[in-house]
Amino acid sequence: MMKTALTTGLLCASLFSFAQKTKPDVAKAIDAKYQTYADVAKKIWDFAEVGYQETKSSALLQETLTQAGFKVENNIAGMPTAFIATFGSGKPVIGILGEYDALPGISQDAVPEKKTIDGKTAGHACGHHLFGTASAAAAIEIKNWLQATKKSGTLRFYGTPAEEGGSGKVYLVRDGLFKDVDVVLHWHPGDGNSASTGGTLANKNGKFRFYGVASHAAASPERGRSSLDAVEAMDAMVNMMREHVSQETRIHYVITRGGEAPNVVPAFAEVYYYVRHPKREDVKSTWDRIVKAAQGAALGTETRMEVEVTGGVYNMLPNETLARVMDKNLHAVGGYTYTPEEKSFATKIQSTFTTNVPKLESTNEVEAFKIQEGPASTDVGDVSWVVPTVGLSTATWVPGTAAHSWQAVAAGGTTIGYKGMIVAAKAIAFTAMDLFESPAVIAESWKELKKRTGESFTYEALVGDRKPALNYRN
Repeated sequence: MMKTALTTGLLCASLFSFAQKTKPDVAKAIDAKYQTYADVAKKIWDFAEVGYQETKSSALLQETLTQAGFKVENNIAGMPTAFIATFGSGKPVIGILGEYDALPGISQDAVPEKKTIDGKTAGHACGHHLFGTASAAAAIEIKNWLQATKKSGTLRFYGTPAEEGGSGKVYLVRDGLFKDVDVVLHWHPGDGNSASTGGTLANKNGKFRFYGVASHAAASPERGRSSLDAVEAMDAMVNMMREHVSQETRIHYVITRGGEAPNVVPAFAEVYYYVRHPKREDVKSTWDRIVKAAQGAALGTETRMEVEVTGGVYNMLPNETLARVMDKNLHAVGGYTYTPEEKSFATKIQSTFTTNVPKLESTNEVEAFKIQEGPASTDVGDVSWVVPTVGLSTATWVPGTAAHSWQAVAAGGTTIGYKGMIVAAKAIAFTAMDLFESPAVIAESWKELKKRTGESFTYEALVGDRKPALNYRN
């Protein structure tokens, strides 16, 4: 356990717990613990642990919730860094999702110019250090509100690892850990404040490994069989295939291993593929075609091929019933304004962009509610097919910032990120308070879910029956 200022900060602020009967009370309590939550987020930002390796990040969030009075169960669904923190009993059961994995290959300091950190090979370019912390903050203050008002119900925080390609939530869904939940709330860092609803892209990903025969590339090339040739042949076929897939399809790949030296015929090579589409059936069919390309490449180069599916997620199902509740609460919370120092930082960040950028003042605005399709993928999608799910995004990055960029890492390690995180914590807490008191809204959200899935829907994970790919980042 990390016996640090964290425990002291939570205990010193506990005076607010017994007076939290209204939304303004809850907002004040979150504000009172701003520095405590900022410290938690900064530590996870510093840890920068990639998927299924978030040992310190998970432990810190578990400690935070344990000290606040939650009962924590860890090592969930075969994932050592997954956990569930629970408070209360009975209905309704409201779940809150928290993420905390970083992205590999994107080290960056919290400064407005590109600057890597020595010895660090990963960074929070998607803001999951803020995601997990804000969700925990919201859960703690909802728990205090339940105690103060003596309301019944169960609050459940899901610590979910490896969102970035590891599909951590898929294994929680597959193991039935949401089967008794009435509503799930989540959020995501971004460059604006919005509770608009819409779908995301389904996604399937995995690694294609080719095994050849090593040989001297000059003295005895005829004795070698190049695994790198197989990867390149596969990639060429897939790139030609792009002309013959639907417009909405997205295919990405990186060659993760290509050999060790030019004068040695590579005996092993690996390429890592993603396939995305708004419909999971199209993802599955495109993936099958890519597998055929890999098989053909192996046949043509006389190498052996293996494929490992490392992740797969459903598209997100929107729930307009819940989204309008969250939108109302996000508007009630509002955004935030920059200090002169933050404005200077943001202006320097925006100077690195190559496209038109939004005004800096947009951090103090909430976008109008709309229904729109999203261009990314998330394992929250699987959750949304089995329980009504709603999320929002807040301005934790400088307006105009792209996700998975060094600019996102930089802002996420500053007060800009922490302020956006606090907005999210308040909006989630307010929404949960409304839902604990609104069984009719929960019932309506279930009607909408059933209408979207169809009564005959049965969940089947895109990863099949494989165990979590705990080493997919190795």
